[in-house]
Amino acid sequence: MTEHRHTNRLINETSPYLLQHAHNPVDWYAWGEEALARSKRENRPILLSIGYSACHWCHVMERESFEDEGIARLMNENFVSIKVDREERPDLDQIYMSAVQMMTRQGGWPLTVFLTPDLVPFYGGTYFPPEDRQQMPGFPRILTAVAEAFRTRPEEIQQSAWEILSELRRMGLAEQSSETINLQLLDNAYRGLARNYDPRHGGFGGAPKFPSSMNLEFLLRTFKRMGDAQALEMVTHTCRRMAGGGMYDQLGGGFHRYSTDARWLVPHFEKMLYDNALLARLYLHAYQATGDESFRRVVEETLDYVAREMTDSSGAFYSTQDADSEGVEGKFFVWDKAEVEKLLGADDARLFCAYYGVTEGGNFEEKNILHVARPADEVARELNVTTEKLTEAVERGRRILFEARESRVKPARDEKVITAWNGLMLESFAEAAVVLEREDYREIAEGSARFINESLTADGLLLHVYKDGRAKHAGFLDDYAFVVSGLVTLFETTGTLGWLEAALRLTDKMIGEFWDEEEGGFFYNGRSGERLIVRQKDYFDNATPSGNSVAVESLLRLSALTGSEDYKRKAVNVLRLVRDAVERYPSAFGYALGAFDFHLSKPKEIALISLPEDGDARSLAREIWSRYLPNKVVAQASEGDERASELLPLLRDRHAIKGRAAAYVCENYTCRQPVNTHEELAAQLSDEATQPDASLSA
Repeated sequence: MTEHRHTNRLINETSPYLLQHAHNPVDWYAWGEEALARSKRENRPILLSIGYSACHWCHVMERESFEDEGIARLMNENFVSIKVDREERPDLDQIYMSAVQMMTRQGGWPLTVFLTPDLVPFYGGTYFPPEDRQQMPGFPRILTAVAEAFRTRPEEIQQSAWEILSELRRMGLAEQSSETINLQLLDNAYRGLARNYDPRHGGFGGAPKFPSSMNLEFLLRTFKRMGDAQALEMVTHTCRRMAGGGMYDQLGGGFHRYSTDARWLVPHFEKMLYDNALLARLYLHAYQATGDESFRRVVEETLDYVAREMTDSSGAFYSTQDADSEGVEGKFFVWDKAEVEKLLGADDARLFCAYYGVTEGGNFEEKNILHVARPADEVARELNVTTEKLTEAVERGRRILFEARESRVKPARDEKVITAWNGLMLESFAEAAVVLEREDYREIAEGSARFINESLTADGLLLHVYKDGRAKHAGFLDDYAFVVSGLVTLFETTGTLGWLEAALRLTDKMIGEFWDEEEGGFFYNGRSGERLIVRQKDYFDNATPSGNSVAVESLLRLSALTGSEDYKRKAVNVLRLVRDAVERYPSAFGYALGAFDFHLSKPKEIALISLPEDGDARSLAREIWSRYLPNKVVAQASEGDERASELLPLLRDRHAIKGRAAAYVCENYTCRQPVNTHEELAAQLSDEATQPDASLSA
């Protein structure tokens, strides 16, 4: 058993990130009444440090500064030091990150912020080294200067804090646009995104390069709306380059966080649940749009990775996998050539190394990140073998190296369960289950939904995080919005009415908790949550979509299903609030652009009426889900299901035809002739009814 010289209050927390700091000599507090009361009582400034378990530079700052006895003494003598896991408290992270970005014009983690006892920030930054380094002041110098300023220049500190607080209060304000919402907005956004596209490597901009799944989803919608081949090419080229690069785990499936270079080769090695949820769905939609089997393979490898590595026996999904193993970034994922040759033998290794770009010198710190260096047919020609022989050797090699890698020390896994991210992954599994006809994926999606309902819900309200049998922190907007969206998709893909009823209950709770009755839009913090220095609204997409954008799309879908005009009014209200910002900064609103596209379209409303043990219904469902139809809602029910007909106008007076399942394709609840065969349904789904109406505006 390891003997620890120091143990602080964080030992009582469940967050893996906070527990990493439980044996620092720093007198850490978790965010809570004890720390805040002490700061007020002693008139001490708060040193707020925010990070997360998979953050590489958070680990660096801990080793360099928080484990240093001298630096810890400075912190303990001058500050009330509070450590926060940003994944547990995204509301705190959002506020104080905004403040640091205002002060320094940059942000990131670890986030280091100094607050008055009234919790108002007055100075901050991100990573600070343990001593002066190049142009960066050392952390001890910062601590000493801030403590001295707080003691000797209180009026100056208060003035700075007041100015920052005033700016924070202005940040979330948005006014209803006086401009119409029409197709021109979508066309302009498409052109804006296209200008920043990298035609060589795919994606947008240069290094570091993030996957931008939401913007790529909008480009897919643009292809569907306009038939624009360039929009589709931007998506498919980017998807192929990402899946062939080192950002994708070529052996185990799943995506790393982002690429440190412009060509997707060297990743930041952490794996985040939300990235893999969003990217799995992007590749699924690319597969629907193109039929390209390589996209299907990426979906299945990614979701199989999540099922294998990131799913708890309870049905919940874990949050992250670390970048480091044995204290070295990427060590688990990289190879040297000699190791590959020993495992595969000379013949297979020659083919495997050529395909995956494995060399003696390596491409990352003298090791090799596996990546698809060139197309298989090109490599096969160069090596004078058939493409089939190359492919067989590569597949054998992947299996052998994967098994060998399993014996290595794995990166640490943060087993927190975050409600919002579980909602994203639930939706990806639900949709992939029906598109790919994977019953195991449906079971995983339903297991996740049951876990959320049973373990992350109290008194009808969502909680944000679960760990070690404890759920805590009132849910935030994205918890509600992402779970609602996932449940709606789960209903559409399974026909189980209970999932829709759960979605409607949570939607009404979301409106009650977060809706701004005066100005419109959804606040990030609910009425049942902790009162902070500001109550912000978040409209921009970041690593995950904006809660407002996801809420809007869900409200539009639910309005189409249930006929609720109130849902639609609220959705349009938010679209008006963000319209002008979307026009100026389209790349920051990829998910919202999808909601605009849905709003401006004539969504197909598809009713599927089945009979018990009905093979016809499965054939019709396959026809619906095999094609890319982003602007649709689907309601399934058995013949004579009165409860479903009462809840959903789309299902009223719909019947099976001649003893067989029937599909009704409708717009505004006006339906065409019902059809029994997948050929007839294909003809109705292939027409122009999903195209946005140029005359429609709001």
